[in-house]
Amino acid sequence: MRIEGDTLPRTYTELHALTLSLIDSLQHLERQSNEHQATIERQTVELKAKAAYIEKLVFELARLKRWRFGSSSEQINSAQLTLWQMSLDEDIAEAEKKLDQVRPERPRSSTKRQAKRSPLPANLPRIDHRYDLEAKCCSDCGNTLVQFGEEVCEQLDYVPAQFLVHRHIRPKYTCRHCETVVTAPLPAQVIDKGLPAPGLCAHVVVSKYAYHLPLHRQEVIDANQGIHIARSTRAGWVGYLGVVVEPLVAAMHRTFLSQSYLQADETPVPVLAPGTGKTKRGYLWAYRTGPWNPIQAVVFDYAPTRAQQWPSAFLQNFRGILQIDGYSGYNPIIRREDIIEAGCLAHCRRKFKEVYEATRSPTALHALKDIAELYRIETELKSLPAEERVQLRRQRAGPILDDFKCWLENTLQQLPGRSSLAAAVGYTLGRWQALRLYLDHGEVNIDNNPVERTIRGVALGRKNYLFAGSDNGGHRAALMYSLIETCKLNHIDPYAYFKDIFTRLPTLPDHQLEKLLPWNWTPHPADNVPINISVVMTEEGLDNHEHRH
Repeated sequence: MRIEGDTLPRTYTELHALTLSLIDSLQHLERQSNEHQATIERQTVELKAKAAYIEKLVFELARLKRWRFGSSSEQINSAQLTLWQMSLDEDIAEAEKKLDQVRPERPRSSTKRQAKRSPLPANLPRIDHRYDLEAKCCSDCGNTLVQFGEEVCEQLDYVPAQFLVHRHIRPKYTCRHCETVVTAPLPAQVIDKGLPAPGLCAHVVVSKYAYHLPLHRQEVIDANQGIHIARSTRAGWVGYLGVVVEPLVAAMHRTFLSQSYLQADETPVPVLAPGTGKTKRGYLWAYRTGPWNPIQAVVFDYAPTRAQQWPSAFLQNFRGILQIDGYSGYNPIIRREDIIEAGCLAHCRRKFKEVYEATRSPTALHALKDIAELYRIETELKSLPAEERVQLRRQRAGPILDDFKCWLENTLQQLPGRSSLAAAVGYTLGRWQALRLYLDHGEVNIDNNPVERTIRGVALGRKNYLFAGSDNGGHRAALMYSLIETCKLNHIDPYAYFKDIFTRLPTLPDHQLEKLLPWNWTPHPADNVPINISVVMTEEGLDNHEHRH
């Protein structure tokens, strides 16, 4: 309130009115000041809470990323680790989204490298949506705009899997003279007179063994599209298809026996024990070609036990280098004169890692550092030809291994005989000749990890469908896993492969099975021919169609 000199009160009444006016102004200013102060205090509390929340999210995000991208622990199996990492990826995305919502926007640095999105496959169907200007005149000068190109932005969408029906239509002919009826024969089917076409057979098999969907889950998923096929019916299909692919896997086995270097490993699988309501332990034995072999393949063999007789029978006619983890079940094989044993350095490393994580032993840490140096060298040499790889292994890794052996021998003399560290050192020295074999053979890997990776799919499936129904089910799983994991090694879509072989196997002579082995396989030319689909609806189907639309 501004008071000019000529407006000063001249009487008591004017002075009283001015005083009251000034009191009102002061009270109003005081109320405003109190309100501003309360607002400032409230905003301060909110900012502190927001800052604390942001700090919490930043810490949580950093911890999640450390867990996700840090060195993985070998205390959990690979299947659990995969599922755990997928969950961490989801948590990281959630934390980043929350941070974007609450953190003040900051100008993006022009020097920060932006992640590039991978181009979408060219073979995917495209649906064009065109957007054009309503007025094609320049908003500044009014002249007509001239098109000089177009901007294309691609967005990936998903359409749920769709069932379709093949109608095999055969005209019927009759002879009026002798009254005979003639029709063209149906093409041979993988399941004779069965409901499923090759594509559905492939879908059921691949869903179960590649994507780990048990038959009862498939039944529920397909029922949502109105397809009601009982799990018992699907089980019958899978059993029949196991018989169909058996000659193909037998051909893979014969090819395996002609190789000069194989890796072997085994994993347990629960198998239902009939009549007991419990499960027993069966085993899937995995045999893989070396990582540099032109033939990339893995064959699984099911056995009800872990006894020596099973690998001995499978490798009866094999001659060459066999890389194993030291399990005694392979002893009868490696004692043969025509077999050379190769060791697995990863198993030695795990034993030292277990000791270090439990005791923080400097001795175990020393061993881990020496082994890490050997792996570093292997990483640098993995893309070289076998002859050059051997030469550089001898020059660079050979002296490290010699020093490592001397250190192990001296260390063992100073350790208590029954300590875990002594056991790790003794295990390594006991397999020394097999461990250093890779120095003299360029095709031999430093460890058995390639064959172990092929077992991961088995481990994930084991978590989902819990057990095999019988020993026959274990044998059937071995057949399917052999083809699926070999497809993965050769970068082949398992569904496309199974659909094709289920189409061709019914009429393919046995002497041509080699053509369908995954590393020899090429899609059938008919698979690349567009299919003309004519929509044929029954009265009921037409009613349902009109109702949905």
